[in-house]
Amino acid sequence: QVQLVESGGGSVQAGGSLRLSCAASGYTYSTTCMGWFRQAPGKEREGVAVMPRGDSRTIYADSVKGRFFISQDNAKSTLYLQMNSLKPEDTAMYYCAADRGGGVCILQPGVYNYWGQGTQVTVSS
Repeated sequence: QVQLVESGGGSVQAGGSLRLSCAASGYTYSTTCMGWFRQAPGKEREGVAVMPRGDSRTIYADSVKGRFFISQDNAKSTLYLQMNSLKPEDTAMYYCAADRGGGVCILQPGVYNYWGQGTQVTVSS
């Protein structure tokens, strides 16, 4: 089992920045990929950014490329999402997720097995 706890959400004005953190614990060595996802009211959950555990390669949704940056600190078992130039359409609950291992890193939520409780990000215009 892998436990994930997000933090860092909040309310900001458009153009502002936030940094989300995801602390992982448990059998983290078994995971292949970790990432960030978001879900706005009335919409499906969507992938924002993912990366292989222990690797610097990253994959981003087109809507956040150049504004959001995913990174990890393996020593701290923590995943980060730096969000810059935030827009009102970025408003959503943001979730951290990890897979069980052995797969490939993609933005599809369905392949991830472990999820955090989410942290709310609200961007006002």
